[in-house]
Amino acid sequence: MSEQPIDEHFHRACVGPQNEYDVGAAHQFNLLTLLLGLREYHHLLELGCGSLRAGRLFIPYLLPDHYCGLEPNRWLVEAGLDRETGRDLARLRNPEFRFNDDFDLRSFGRSFDFIVAQSIFSHASQRQMEKCLSEVKAVLAPSCLLAASYHESDADYTGDAWVYPESVTYRMETMNRLAEGVGLRCQPLPWGNQNQQTWLIFYPPERAGALPTPEYIRCPN
Repeated sequence: MSEQPIDEHFHRACVGPQNEYDVGAAHQFNLLTLLLGLREYHHLLELGCGSLRAGRLFIPYLLPDHYCGLEPNRWLVEAGLDRETGRDLARLRNPEFRFNDDFDLRSFGRSFDFIVAQSIFSHASQRQMEKCLSEVKAVLAPSCLLAASYHESDADYTGDAWVYPESVTYRMETMNRLAEGVGLRCQPLPWGNQNQQTWLIFYPPERAGALPTPEYIRCPN
């Protein structure tokens, strides 16, 4: 979609059920802050930031210049700035955006403490995930991580194209293989997701001893 539709709420429908727009944002915000340790001074990159469903919580929480978003559809971000965060907040916090669909994360010219990808791997091919994880490895600070959700099953999507609005599935073994292929590790997190997806964290091997323990996790209903 290259032009913004007339419906003033359509920007919300493009990133999931409209009646769960707030809950989807809260799940991501609580996951990163309460469980994974995101603080206001960290640098965060959101993949597929869309109409700023989660960005409207992260942008005011983080210090100025600390939020970045990657999104293929510029109109969605513009709608989010107009109708979710407001332009005054954007001027105050100065979020940075890139608009491409090839996971070019190095174009930001910086490293990140946290990267979040809600429902990106649930639409991506294995080739696209390989490219994404390779870029993540290049911009992820050594002590930090990527949180990403996907649909887990006993079958892998074998196509080469992005699938939307339908979703695709992968085995946990496949996600481990893709992570290891770029020098990362991954593990699942028992954290709520309104789309019945599984959250994974991808991290450098040297961080393995400093991850949240299962006893700390409090999964929301």
